[in-house]
Amino acid sequence: MSLDHRPDAGALGHVLTEVLHAPAVLAALPPHTAYDADLQRQVLEGAAEFVGGVIAPLTRVGDEVGARFEAGQVAMPPGFRAAYQSFWQAGWPALAHAEEDGGQGLPVMLEMALYEMLSAANHGWTMAPGLLTGAYETLKHHGDATVRGLFLPRLATGEWLATMCLTEPHAGSDLGLVRTKATPLPGPDGATHRLDGGKIFISGGEHDLTDNIIHLVLARLPDAPPGPKGLSLFVVPKFLPAGDGIGARNGAYCDRIEEKMGLHGSPTCVMSFEAATGWLVGEPGKGLGAMFIMMNAARLHVALQGIGLLEAAHQRATAYSLERRQMRAPGAKDTSLIADHPAVRRILSTQRAWIDCGRVLAYHTALALEVARSHPDAARREAAASWCALATPIMKAAFTEQGFAGASACLQVFGGHGYVREWGIEQIVRDARVAMIYEGTNEIQALDLLQRKVMPDGGAALSAALDGLGAEPAERQRFAVLVDIARRITQAAPARIDLPAWVADDFLRACAVALLAWAGTRLAGAPGGDTARWQEPLDALGAWIVPEFDMRVRIIEDRLGQGMPQPAMAAERTTAS
Repeated sequence: MSLDHRPDAGALGHVLTEVLHAPAVLAALPPHTAYDADLQRQVLEGAAEFVGGVIAPLTRVGDEVGARFEAGQVAMPPGFRAAYQSFWQAGWPALAHAEEDGGQGLPVMLEMALYEMLSAANHGWTMAPGLLTGAYETLKHHGDATVRGLFLPRLATGEWLATMCLTEPHAGSDLGLVRTKATPLPGPDGATHRLDGGKIFISGGEHDLTDNIIHLVLARLPDAPPGPKGLSLFVVPKFLPAGDGIGARNGAYCDRIEEKMGLHGSPTCVMSFEAATGWLVGEPGKGLGAMFIMMNAARLHVALQGIGLLEAAHQRATAYSLERRQMRAPGAKDTSLIADHPAVRRILSTQRAWIDCGRVLAYHTALALEVARSHPDAARREAAASWCALATPIMKAAFTEQGFAGASACLQVFGGHGYVREWGIEQIVRDARVAMIYEGTNEIQALDLLQRKVMPDGGAALSAALDGLGAEPAERQRFAVLVDIARRITQAAPARIDLPAWVADDFLRACAVALLAWAGTRLAGAPGGDTARWQEPLDALGAWIVPEFDMRVRIIEDRLGQGMPQPAMAAERTTAS
């Protein structure tokens, strides 16, 4: 069996065209009136050919050789630079960027499809361009004319890559503790700040894929208040721009790269900013708000990483199951393919259900992003934006958790062979684990969903978003349960301030399962496609995924019905103090 991933443009196209009717939805929006099914098919097939032929064959060398650090420089694995140069010169990073900036002006949905394919084929390589669109959107919406003129065209095309510099060693996810300093400098050219400080866990902070790297850095101006309201955003290039090219080396340096469990082909850098020249992006003290554009874009990409990695694991496990013979399946007279054993079929069909239904949910959200941006009706724009705000943390957490758990389940199909490097499935398991951590841990996503998105209005926005899905009776009943639980948690929280934090993970999972069930109904009702291809995953959805909803609801009900005692360690600390 081949170890190279082969993207399935046909399956993706079926979801987009037959299930979600994407060509008709997009053609009704002013920016995409020329969009049709033929254009969509050409892009998907072209992406699949490029990703399968150029990017997928590099996944093993990326893992085994990895990025190498020496004297402040990072050499990427063999073949990575050439592949990236082909990638940007072919226009792939520019799919959804505005035409006036050098992009192609296509829907963000196609960019999401591209990055799902890339993540499945070579997660390590894909980390490099993964933040590009978020950086582009941040500078386009918040950068002044100077910043846009200096950086936007090369970010739009992908000629230069970008990073997101948030985390510091003492801060982790608590960005209010950021200490990096920004000092105003005199000068007429708009380069008005000096940055000093350090950042950690910076994906692609140093590499040789592009001639320049653009860092978006959170820092504090003098006399800024403590906490997140004191943060401003700056764009800090590795090399200062000069005319049509690059000029002097800026004070942005990589001190070392991390030795990681996976993603060896992606350098995770410890960065130092030493008298680095930076341009303010947006208003002083509002850097976190500007950065949210980049973070939310990254979270959507990470959600698709979970689906892509699960697709890669499922593809390998399926191919192996159709080659390997062992024992006799029930009712068989001779040694059977392991694909015929119920235990293996259960594993594979369950992961297939997550992939297929997850795609429906993810690309439904991608279409909602386009509606939120450009629909002529303000009410439709507002409703679509509300849906995206609610769906993003659900997808990021649920899809990345299943990406890891499902890849581990697919490893089980290989038996002992899965635990050795020969078959490549163990790399997918290792690479997938980090997606549950970065861009806001899954626990943070759950808290964001419940405490920031659902509780402020007692579940009203959630109710409206779910009503807008046009669900069938069984789905509507689950949605009603979610809205009722949200209302009761909101009512109980003033007297039990820790309650939302205890139940947030269960609430998010219940939402995810209810939405997967809705997506399964959409799949089942779509015309065309291979009926047998969809039926077994849909059976698995009902048998082994949807029952989790009742379990999660029961857990939350138990919490609602009784006070939650302090954990023993916390109680001991309280007594000791």
